[in-house]
Amino acid sequence: MALSSSIEWTDSTWNPITGCTKISSGCANCYAERMALRLKVMGNPNYTNGFSITLHEDALELPLKWRKPQTIFVNSMSDLFHENVPDEFILRVFDIMRRADWHRYQILTKRTERLMDISPKLPWMPHIWMGATVEAQNYIYRIDHLQRTSATVKFLSLEPLLGTIPNLRLEGIDWVIVGGESGPKSRPMKKSWVIDIRNQCQEKKVLFFFKQWGGINKKRTGRELEGRTWDETPPLLPVAPVLL
Repeated sequence: MALSSSIEWTDSTWNPITGCTKISSGCANCYAERMALRLKVMGNPNYTNGFSITLHEDALELPLKWRKPQTIFVNSMSDLFHENVPDEFILRVFDIMRRADWHRYQILTKRTERLMDISPKLPWMPHIWMGATVEAQNYIYRIDHLQRTSATVKFLSLEPLLGTIPNLRLEGIDWVIVGGESGPKSRPMKKSWVIDIRNQCQEKKVLFFFKQWGGINKKRTGRELEGRTWDETPPLLPVAPVLL
């Protein structure tokens, strides 16, 4: 349930939960759904339920066993704050992150209202980064919800970017990731949208990471913007020593 990742802004993925349901326009061509259904056909026991919400007790303590410090994307195959995930299980996931504090964790959600509501109960620590996905102007309210949490590091994933997002609310936001949609039904992303967001980040002194142009062949389209790559990332604070 934990794998090294090809995602440009993380090292590994950890999935104590799998499965999700579509909630907004960015979900239309969900890569996680495609992968989960493929893994079910292949007989992978973790995906017996396909893309239905499934809690994996056996994966909960995995970060405690990873001795090498790394940056971990939490629930790349789900949404931790999905309405079908019990509060108690969310708290257990956070407790593991609190205990395995030699890693850095990146959590993304589209369900920011629930995140905001449960935030006071969560043990926020500097090595737990919280992000919101905002794929279009219709969903900028998620930024406000994120800003109201007590997370130390807050970031936005504007991926897949489906339209221009002028006047981003970047107060208290540390990092912005932008990427185009990839895969067989990918929708196009305009260069002007990306440049405008990059300029907003520079004006507000917010770190900017350009992940990809996307498309059917994302390797061919690459990830250069105006002749360079943009890999700005929040500074990695010293990690706690691992007691063997």
